[in-house]
Amino acid sequence: MTDGIRELLDRIEVADLVHRYCRHFDENDPEALGGLFVEDATIDYGPGFPTIHGGPAAIAEILAVGLRDLFAATSHHVSNFEIWFDGPDRASSVCYVYAWHRYVDGRPDGELWGRYRHTYRRTDAGWRIATLRLEEAGSKDFHRVDMHPIGRRPPD
Repeated sequence: MTDGIRELLDRIEVADLVHRYCRHFDENDPEALGGLFVEDATIDYGPGFPTIHGGPAAIAEILAVGLRDLFAATSHHVSNFEIWFDGPDRASSVCYVYAWHRYVDGRPDGELWGRYRHTYRRTDAGWRIATLRLEEAGSKDFHRVDMHPIGRRPPD
């Protein structure tokens, strides 16, 4: 297989990994979510939420609490992928995210517009997420106020 074909296949696999993250989150499947991460992963949902460190089991355990106690339903949509490689077994990406949330407690549905920034590592099981960082461009009735901004340059 040529390097160009390998890179094309890797791009598809990396993007599909993020698509699976969204699907497992929306399906309330914390075990499957955890399985998408490397053993020493980091998830940073923003300064208003403790950074998560650990492997698949620890991540599944932490995410299960929010999936059970906070969200009655969610719908995550990702697009605008930019993926770059740092050698054959490491990659990074930025993609846009729109996420809708229905809350268990009946408050108004929350919406978030922003970006995911990821790093990835190739493992024996395929590509896995090493880091995830959520950044906000805007929100409406979202359950958190303190978020990382997307880094928009101020107007001149």
